[in-house]
Amino acid sequence: MNIQTVAFDHPDAIKLNDRVQLEYAERYGDEGDVTYLDPTMFKTPVGLYLIAYDDAGTPLATGGWRTMDANGEGYTDGDAEIKRMYVTPEARGLGIARRILAALEDDARAAGRHRMVLETGTKQPEAIALYTSSGYALCPKFGYYRNHDLSRCYAKPLR
Repeated sequence: MNIQTVAFDHPDAIKLNDRVQLEYAERYGDEGDVTYLDPTMFKTPVGLYLIAYDDAGTPLATGGWRTMDANGEGYTDGDAEIKRMYVTPEARGLGIARRILAALEDDARAAGRHRMVLETGTKQPEAIALYTSSGYALCPKFGYYRNHDLSRCYAKPLR
């Protein structure tokens, strides 16, 4: 497994983002995650975007973090928000998500962020299991989906 830093608008990132959006749409019966994301949000030092490739160069998983600070959507100063964590169905169960998550946490910590936050949904039990087993705890809701019943927000101190 080879985990590489890429731009959020890299062709492989776009391909995986399209796949995760289809999965969101299937699970929730809507258009997918409509949270506004700009590629510059994931550039060092304010963020990071990763893709895991197999030995043949096939992109299998993705994840990123972006800087968030106090605003009207419930974030607090020092937050780093995880976005677009996704593992293709054929690569699930191999521990790739856990490796990406650890790399994102390490990078956000090194960038001076104090807390890692994320939003997921009740129809993603695999994601909830990953995050809770990695030390994340439910927290007050934030972000675009903070008023949605199916939304769940989690946080983990980075210091």
